[in-house]
Amino acid sequence: MTEAKLSTFSAPKGTYDLIPPDSETFLAVREAIAAPLRSAGYGYIETPVFEDVKLFSRGVGESTDIVTKEMYSLTTKGGDELALRPEGTASVLRAALQANLHRVGNLPVKLWYSGSYYRYEKPQAGRYRQFSQVGAEAIGAEDPALDAELIILAVDAYRSLGLKNFRLLLNSLGDRECRPVYRAALQDFLRGLDLDEDTLRRAEINPLRVLDDKRESVQKQLTGAPLMRDHLCEDCKAYHEQVRELLTAAGVAFEDDPKLVRGLDYYTRTTFEFVHDGLGSQSAVGGGGRYDGLSEMIGGPALPSVGWALGVDRTVLALKAEGVETAVPARTQVFAVPLGEQARQVLFGLVTEARRAGVAADIAFGGKGLKGAMKSADRSGARWAVVAGERDLADGVVQLKDLTTGDQTPVAVTALVTTLKEKLS
Repeated sequence: MTEAKLSTFSAPKGTYDLIPPDSETFLAVREAIAAPLRSAGYGYIETPVFEDVKLFSRGVGESTDIVTKEMYSLTTKGGDELALRPEGTASVLRAALQANLHRVGNLPVKLWYSGSYYRYEKPQAGRYRQFSQVGAEAIGAEDPALDAELIILAVDAYRSLGLKNFRLLLNSLGDRECRPVYRAALQDFLRGLDLDEDTLRRAEINPLRVLDDKRESVQKQLTGAPLMRDHLCEDCKAYHEQVRELLTAAGVAFEDDPKLVRGLDYYTRTTFEFVHDGLGSQSAVGGGGRYDGLSEMIGGPALPSVGWALGVDRTVLALKAEGVETAVPARTQVFAVPLGEQARQVLFGLVTEARRAGVAADIAFGGKGLKGAMKSADRSGARWAVVAGERDLADGVVQLKDLTTGDQTPVAVTALVTTLKEKLS
């Protein structure tokens, strides 16, 4: 007899399946990042995974690798040009403008989000074509305290996870007053270098993009390039110094990085990045900055704003690099083991009652015997097993077994849920 072949599919290149128990760690990381945001008044927002392609070409920047090389674009049957979102800020700002959130509430509008983002990149550890981020945006206010608040919230999130070996890089990219002077000086410098045509073209569109070029052949030539910090106007200098002072007062260490520009065109003034040296070349675990002109770029009113996005995938890798075990709540606290049909019906009802009372409970399915069911109980990670047969039920009790010590105690059926809640509290 010929054995039938199974037809199997694999996850697309550059993606991966998130399955238990690893998925529990991802959920814990997302929650840890979101928790400080909730406590600081940030409300949750969720946007579509695809948007008008012009939202990103205008906002993120036509000269960026994200738009020119990495964005997944598509044309609908109706002829609309769409793109899978490569980042979150432009989408969140678009949604806030569309809903007129800047008109109906106090500014800044504080929002946080979580989801998947898509870039066509060369897959490697820490760099995927679908990746997960938690982000935060504060829309409609120009205040160094707001910049500092967001950075502090990110630092507190990392610390709550037990992450220690991360560094905060900080820079200022100036504003509309001083950026043009620096831009001209940088372009003059770049025109004198031995650069390929694509890089020279990029230098004419946005010369700061060249500073972010990771190729060693380019970086070697950038020694002696003019720096933005030497061209900041007095207002930008004062603003940046206030951010630095607020971070220092909050006990947040940072490193000044005059070459930090990040990979997006919309940043102004405060720009920052979190890096972890245990991740090799993909050391950035998150970052962000101020984007005072983005709203106008996508057709909205002037709304000075600031935000960040932290990578869930890379944060998990950073935790592994440090050997940090993330605290993950047990999926199952109590596992029911019925012996016989009558016991199955009774314990199924008790499991339902326990779940409704807030106890994480499961039951052996498939008519397993005692030995098989107890193996399932052990694998579930539960602390307690509830075992019952016909004789137990005739006496109005079930057996409550501590799976750590092996101790077993009869408990009245009517008191089981109350007893479980007491023991688990």
